[in-house]
Amino acid sequence: MEELQARLDQPLLRRIISLLPADIPIYLVGGVVRDALLNHQNYDLDLVTGGDALKIARHLANDLGAAYYPLDSDRNVARIVVFPVTGAAEAGAHAIRVDISAFQGTDLREDLGKRDFTINAMAVDIHRLQALIDPLGGAADLVSRSLRACSPSAFLSDPVRILRAVRFSINLELKIVPDTLSWMRAAVDHLPEVSPERIRDELFRILVSRHPGSSIRIFDKLGILVHTFPEVCQLKGVQQSSPHVLDAWNHTLSVLDRLEDLLEVLSITYEPDRAENLLLGLVVMKLGRYRQQIKEHFTNSLNPDRPQRGLLFLSALYHDIGKPSSQSTDECGKIRFLGHEQLGGRMVRQRGEALRLSSLEIERLVTIVNNHMRPSLLSHEAEPPGRRAVYRFFRDTGAAGVDICLLSLADVLATYGPILPPERWSRHLEVVRMLLEAWWEAKEERIFPTPLINGNELMAELDISPGPLIGDLLEAIQEAQFSHEVTTRQEAISLAEKLVSEEIKKAG
Repeated sequence: MEELQARLDQPLLRRIISLLPADIPIYLVGGVVRDALLNHQNYDLDLVTGGDALKIARHLANDLGAAYYPLDSDRNVARIVVFPVTGAAEAGAHAIRVDISAFQGTDLREDLGKRDFTINAMAVDIHRLQALIDPLGGAADLVSRSLRACSPSAFLSDPVRILRAVRFSINLELKIVPDTLSWMRAAVDHLPEVSPERIRDELFRILVSRHPGSSIRIFDKLGILVHTFPEVCQLKGVQQSSPHVLDAWNHTLSVLDRLEDLLEVLSITYEPDRAENLLLGLVVMKLGRYRQQIKEHFTNSLNPDRPQRGLLFLSALYHDIGKPSSQSTDECGKIRFLGHEQLGGRMVRQRGEALRLSSLEIERLVTIVNNHMRPSLLSHEAEPPGRRAVYRFFRDTGAAGVDICLLSLADVLATYGPILPPERWSRHLEVVRMLLEAWWEAKEERIFPTPLINGNELMAELDISPGPLIGDLLEAIQEAQFSHEVTTRQEAISLAEKLVSEEIKKAG
């Protein structure tokens, strides 16, 4: 196992080992050992010990100049976080999390037996990195690409492991063995016993991982969906008229798949000549110049624990959630879903609250779902969107407008499927390009121009009292300023005077 030792033998780990007591049994366990065998990068370390984990962690944090967090004093679990030195974070360095816990049981073997999966139940003595401790055959399961629970009670003792099984199977391309599948199904109805926060955290790990659409399909097959995203189950069997080629359920799954494709071709590391088809090739041509901005958009998360990318995929999952309750058929036999965006916004708000998301995250979800149709509606206009339409779009959506643009592309791809007319796709892409150009290249000029006049000045010029009218006038002036209908302070005052006069006539 010299290769294992070489992969584990990193500078920070060497330093940690040098600071740990030599007379107390301490082992590397879990993901770091698994990922070393797979030759995957892992920025976090998990240690178990037969000693006092809290005391060991406290001394280690002091010696490393790291942050110390006692996670569970009763179970003797602590965390230290080693932050990158000044300047290293900008160069791509990561904070390193080191969790230290006491054995769950009498010794290491019993501790490993209580873990979730065999691939996470391997250990290495910190003083003998070349010797793999693998009582449950996790290394063999990695070789055979199998995901196997450590025991029949693994999921009953902690049902959130059901979600973790789906994530590992997709991310590591593992097949869940039959016995483990049976144990998952037997425990799935216990998911409501898990705290919303733990469910939320695992769901977001799934949403930002590989192939979230595939994970949702597995959720459905194993009976997980009804306990995690129950509203989504209602999409099944909801038929849609042309140009839709799929029902609402399969359309939503396709949107998740297409969104992943789009974000891949628009990622920093993607090579433009790898676009697999003409439609994605056009995306690269039209929007490829915004790769860095898209990366920064997803870096600026609304919550440090949950990436913005996860919110976008959650929005995609719920973008049509209002359709089952808004379905109707017009006199021509065409199926309509009038108002499904606003109904969906209310439903996704409820789901966000149930998942204990922050208010900022919930508002972002609602904004995306409420406005997800707007780029498509703009692309159906006879003329490209004017300055006023662009201003109104970002006035109503702000930074969420970027997410809406990306979601709208996936929505169009999923709507038409293989029969998407090239001219329809080109027109929609051009609208998205214009919107993103305004946001990233001309924001101050086109979206947030410097006001020509403020509220106090306007009240003084028009000799009117404070009230809602002032806000309406300022909004009208800003919109006219954005569309270049007014360009000076005096023109802004004249427009306000005209609008006030019209209001007086209406009232009279």
